[in-house]
Order: sequence, then C-alpha cells, then structure tokens
Amino acid sequence: MAKWTASVILIGGMLWAGSAPAMVGGGDITMKSKGGDVVFSHNQHVSVAGLGCKECHTKLYLDTRKHKKVTMKAMQKGKSCGACHDGKKAFSVKGDCAKCHKK
Repeated sequence: MAKWTASVILIGGMLWAGSAPAMVGGGDITMKSKGGDVVFSHNQHVSVAGLGCKECHTKLYLDTRKHKKVTMKAMQKGKSCGACHDGKKAFSVKGDCAKCHKK
C-alpha cells in the first residue's frame, strides 16, 4: 500500500511539474517588423491581464511552430492580436503604433 501511495504522489508531482511552465507562459517573444520590432509578453497577458493559455492557444495560436506573419490590415479585421485588441476587450491595434512597435 505504501509503495502504491508513493507511486501516485510521484506521478502526480511529475504531471504537475510538467504542466507548470505552461501555466506561467512562454516568456517574451520578439517579432521582427519593418515598423519596429514587437515584443509579446506572456507575463503581461497571463499574469497581469489574467488570461488563460486556452484563451489564445485554442484557435488563434494553436500551433506556434507554424506561426504565419500577419499584416496590420489583417489585425484590424480581427486576426491574430486584433482578435482581442479591438478597442473593446483591449486597446485597439489602430492608432498609437508605439504601444507595440519599438524602433
């Protein structure tokens, strides 16, 4: 019985530890752009805004290894960042370019 209990605790701990990095985000991601690089902060979106991983990584960014470049025009139509940054859920992608683009 003791061996079985220890095994359950060990396996549970390994599963929890394996999922922990996903809960806190993937760090900053820098996207190169002619208008100035854009740094996406997982911390800002997860810890500060309180978003869960599945809010973005279900439809918008299901497989980040296959990330495709997106234009500002597409974002203004609700693609990529524009899905939330529409001026209602979060600040709009239209307007102050310096909020995202750093020269």
